[in-house]
Amino acid sequence: MHKHRGFPSRLPGTDYQFTIRQANKKGPTKIVGRERYADRNPRDKTADLNFLACLVKHFGDEPFERGNLDAGRLCWLFGREVVAAEEPFDPSSYEAMLQINRDIAEKTFPEAFDQDNWLD
Repeated sequence: MHKHRGFPSRLPGTDYQFTIRQANKKGPTKIVGRERYADRNPRDKTADLNFLACLVKHFGDEPFERGNLDAGRLCWLFGREVVAAEEPFDPSSYEAMLQINRDIAEKTFPEAFDQDNWLD
């Protein structure tokens, strides 16, 4: 499992995890797109925004390996702001390649592309 050095481990001041420390002994958690409803908790929306901002800062428009990125957090963006960057795509692999769908991400979370919102 590739560890993304310099990527924030969590949203500061919360328990919202962005990365995992070690590989799951049972295997990687499958990445599936989760439905985001309009009545979601504002803290959840903030976590999505900050996670996407970290992805933008760390990877830009380039494809990236899933590695130690938290599957639960990726699932909230997968299929919309974050998409598969390879065919065939294995949603249960730490080596799976992902990419930011910039068109959708900029419409959904324009603040994620503003450098003033990036976590350091």
